[in-house]
Amino acid sequence: MATLTVPASRTNIPRLLKSRTAAKLLLLALVTAVLLPLLHGGSWPHDLTVSLDKPLTGASNWVIDNRDSHPLFLYFFGYISNAVVLSVRAVYLTLLAAGWTGVTAFGALLAWRVAGPRLAAGTAIAFLACGALGMWVPTMQTLALMVVAVLASVVVGALLGLAAGLSDRLDRALRPVLDTMQVLPAFAYLLPVVLVFGIGVPAAVLATVVYAAPPMARLTALGLRGADPEVLEAVESLGATRRQRLLTARIPLARGELLLGLNQTIMMALSMAVIASVIGAGGLGDRVYQALASVDVGQALAAGIPIVLLAIVLDRVTGAAGDGTSRPKTIGRAYALAVTVAVALAARLLGRLDWPSGWTLNIAEPVNRAVDWMTNHLYSGVPVIGGTADWAGHFTTWILDPVRGGLQWLPWWSVLLIVAALAWTIGTWRTALTAVLAMAAIGVLGVWDPALDTLSQVLAAVAVTLVLGFATGIAAARSDRVERALRPVLDVFQTMPQFVYLIPVVALFGVGRAPAVAAAVVYALPAVVRITAQGLRQVDPAALESARSLGATGRQQLWQVQLPLAKRSLLLAVNQGVVLVLAVVIIGGLVGGGALGYNVAFGLAQGDLATGLVAGGAIVCLGLMLDRVTQPTERRATKGA
Repeated sequence: MATLTVPASRTNIPRLLKSRTAAKLLLLALVTAVLLPLLHGGSWPHDLTVSLDKPLTGASNWVIDNRDSHPLFLYFFGYISNAVVLSVRAVYLTLLAAGWTGVTAFGALLAWRVAGPRLAAGTAIAFLACGALGMWVPTMQTLALMVVAVLASVVVGALLGLAAGLSDRLDRALRPVLDTMQVLPAFAYLLPVVLVFGIGVPAAVLATVVYAAPPMARLTALGLRGADPEVLEAVESLGATRRQRLLTARIPLARGELLLGLNQTIMMALSMAVIASVIGAGGLGDRVYQALASVDVGQALAAGIPIVLLAIVLDRVTGAAGDGTSRPKTIGRAYALAVTVAVALAARLLGRLDWPSGWTLNIAEPVNRAVDWMTNHLYSGVPVIGGTADWAGHFTTWILDPVRGGLQWLPWWSVLLIVAALAWTIGTWRTALTAVLAMAAIGVLGVWDPALDTLSQVLAAVAVTLVLGFATGIAAARSDRVERALRPVLDVFQTMPQFVYLIPVVALFGVGRAPAVAAAVVYALPAVVRITAQGLRQVDPAALESARSLGATGRQQLWQVQLPLAKRSLLLAVNQGVVLVLAVVIIGGLVGGGALGYNVAFGLAQGDLATGLVAGGAIVCLGLMLDRVTQPTERRATKGA
């Protein structure tokens, strides 16, 4: 049988020459790295470093000395802090006044209006499960915090997205700002936020806004820029002003992207619940954090499950609102509000506002027994395959140590040359220059060796994530049954706070770099699986039908049609795998991963602004370099063609 091939575009001579040049650069870097490893040593020269300890320490001391007297803090940050506290308190008291019956009724009716009775039943069950786990009050605390944080994130993100969507200059200026907000580890900017606002709700809300606003900004800009030009031209021909075109055409046409931005903002805000608890957020995150501090996995899971349930319910509701499907609105807003008020008043008259203490279910004890059994029977001594401790040791010895040793053995200039060659191969010289400058900035900050240690862990975690993610995504794309079975599992993996599964990972694999890699794989895997499956499912059916008509087997259709045509989605899956693995670097530093993650966590714990911010900045540079090396660059390539 003849081999199937995907039609290729005409040969692009400049791109071919560029690829050959990049290949020569890569070969030159490898040869020089092998022949001249001792010429200048592997580490970054000390003379090329810049110490930021003194200015950052000085800035920290100035904030501490002037926080209670300077007008900037009294009349600007102070008012922001008071507004946040009052907003969160108002929402929290409203939820408590509605009681568990009123909140459950309102959530179910809202879900019914948006998506029908099935989602309404699921929403009601989710809220009831939060109460049954004994977490009703912490759930309301977290919900109040998230309502304010999400509203603030949506406002900030929409304003930034509006500016970027209407101005090319602002779009270019805001892109690196949004990249930094999204890649900078939350632990790195918790310390500056705490310095300004102190421990408590305002710092937690503002840290959440920094993390959750970028998706709203990006998707708002994307929706405004993607508006149908013909519709805009028709509106303009009717004499509409620029403001009228924005309000009557651009924003309505971007409704799908705006609701998707809201969805992603909610998910990212909830993922900050536990991290925000470190600086006094309270609620479910604080319960998780306190349980893990006492190594109580059962209590941590009992508090983590409501976070997952909230995330899934809000994801389904906002997803249903934004999918563009028209549904009959059987329940009006006034009716839903009236029913909620009636239920809340009835509960108040009956004295049933609080969740009944006798209706709780204790899952902590059986979960802890299961964890103890896993530790006793799987950690070591398993016949033939060995225990999880053996696997962790072998992974560290055979993969992590050689990769780290190889990276640190390379001369620093050859690392920069390899980065330039890889970035130039898939992009332009601007891509390569950005990647090299980002990598060089790490050396200038004086954290070259820890950054290479972190890079070795990221590369290993990304490799494992891609192998498992591509295989699982292919299976999900080729079978509806597999996709339906995987969806709730992926939802749990993606929304469960990293702190919750950190202790089971440590119990199974011990303390070190291997459990840090395992935690990163668990966190990044769902996104890779989803993007891979979606990309394969969106392949043109006509191409598959043509392949089948030529007698291609299922394997040939996959390798010669689906995978080549889904190349952009697969590259995006690689990129997201890298970004999400980097997001768990700090968490890995808490369980023995060391390197930059430990430096950031240490800086926060000790109040050392310089150590934390320098390590956080190095992680941002590392993420920027990896983004330029792995990000699909069709737009940049065609521009230069």
